[in-house]
Amino acid sequence: MIRLDLHTTLALAALLAAALPLPASASEVRVGDLIVANAWTRVTPPGARVAGGFLTITNTGKAADRLVSGTSPIAGHVEIHEMTMDGGVMKMREVAGGLEIAPGATVELKPGSYHVMFMDLKSGPMEGKPVAGTLTFEKAGTTAITFEVAPLGAKSPAHGMN
Repeated sequence: MIRLDLHTTLALAALLAAALPLPASASEVRVGDLIVANAWTRVTPPGARVAGGFLTITNTGKAADRLVSGTSPIAGHVEIHEMTMDGGVMKMREVAGGLEIAPGATVELKPGSYHVMFMDLKSGPMEGKPVAGTLTFEKAGTTAITFEVAPLGAKSPAHGMN
């Protein structure tokens, strides 16, 4: 039987802990080969019928996947949208067939670009009250996600998530 003194035992425990992988941050969700991170939305003005949701999706796999839909209790339905500028005119449209996430790629859904659109709001996002939802991917399946809520008009996530 091997006996170790307290200092040796603590040193071995520290080495073992350092060798273990760190858990994903609270703002990160893994589903299949995908990592969904930094999900956020923002407070909407009173009476708003829609809200945008933003996040980052990284595909660590060797095959493409697609974000095809979502749900949230605050919305009648959720769509995947793209916003573009065409000749000085802002255009927004639903992404037909879902948003492709190529193998090895990271896609950022952000204001003025791709985003999740909460349609027919039942209740607007409120600062300090995270919004629950799900995202469904063609291959990876469905995962629960929590959107942090930034102030009205925010262009980036609250709480230093970016």
